Amino acid sequence: MKKYFEIIRRKTWAAGRWAAEKALKKEPGVDGILVTVGLCIIALLLCAVMKERLITFINTLVQDMTLKAQQILSGVS
Repeated sequence: MKKYFEIIRRKTWAAGRWAAEKALKKEPGVDGILVTVGLCIIALLLCAVMKERLITFINTLVQDMTLKAQQILSGVS
């Protein structure tokens, strides 16, 4: 019986190793590059289309952070 469990353990280990090798195999390709380029294009389009809103958002963010920093430095909560 002990030998039977040893055989099952080895076969299970071998099957797991085979599955891991297949799952982790890297294929040569340009998928990552295409995704990166696509995301950069989308980001540029968003910046071009929403330029004014982006400027407003950044200005609001800077003003709020400046106000909060002044409150912290002056000791006012």
